[in-house]
Amino acid sequence: MFRWSDLATVNACLNLTSFVLLVFGHRAIRRLQIDLHRRLMVATSLTSLLFLVSYLTYHAKVGSVRFTGQGLIRPIYFAILISHTVLAAAVLPLAVRTLYLGLTLRVEKHRRIARWTYPIWLYVSVTGVVVYLLLYRLYAPTGLR
Repeated sequence: MFRWSDLATVNACLNLTSFVLLVFGHRAIRRLQIDLHRRLMVATSLTSLLFLVSYLTYHAKVGSVRFTGQGLIRPIYFAILISHTVLAAAVLPLAVRTLYLGLTLRVEKHRRIARWTYPIWLYVSVTGVVVYLLLYRLYAPTGLR
């Protein structure tokens, strides 16, 4: 039976998928496989858009979940969460602009901004999975595991 809280796992899977697509997209452009790169980056963008819709739906239905970890893991978790959140807010306009420049064949501008967008997007994707694992799997409040 579906529970709104299951969207947290869906979100982590979408973040992981975005990460994998980003890596393959980067690999494709390094090999000058421009059409493959374009398709992979559009797929990454669609996956991230689906994530955003799912994430907003999750938080509208479930709300916030408190982190229950204690000791050294607590400041580590919050450092990851804060950097993830700040960079997630930054990556949205960066990704939209980067995709637009790529699709309109403004290659030099696309390259310049992609050098910033790519590592930020990678970080946001992987730390999204780390936050999920820490919050919902390793230190989940009773009833969420």
